[in-house]
Amino acid sequence: MDDLGSVHVIVDDGATRIVLVGEISAVVHQELVEAVADAVATGQTIEIDTHHVTFIDSACIAVLAGLANQNPHKPRLLHVSPTGRFILEANNHAHLFDIVDG
Repeated sequence: MDDLGSVHVIVDDGATRIVLVGEISAVVHQELVEAVADAVATGQTIEIDTHHVTFIDSACIAVLAGLANQNPHKPRLLHVSPTGRFILEANNHAHLFDIVDG
């Protein structure tokens, strides 16, 4: 798998899913900002699938933390790696999300 990052939004009946793949950094920062805005506009619960994330920078983590403050429903983080969980806890952002294992 190529590490070049990508961001996808999937809107379903019950939730809106943001799928992150590869390196989530400055290269896809604006794409992530736009995906978050699109997801918030649906008014649905937002799920963020991080299963295929190989790296995420602090600016992109800040975008996701901002999402938690923009949406009335607590966003769900899916497939968070142990390193990802550590980063969220170290930056005091873990409480902003419903972290779903598995």
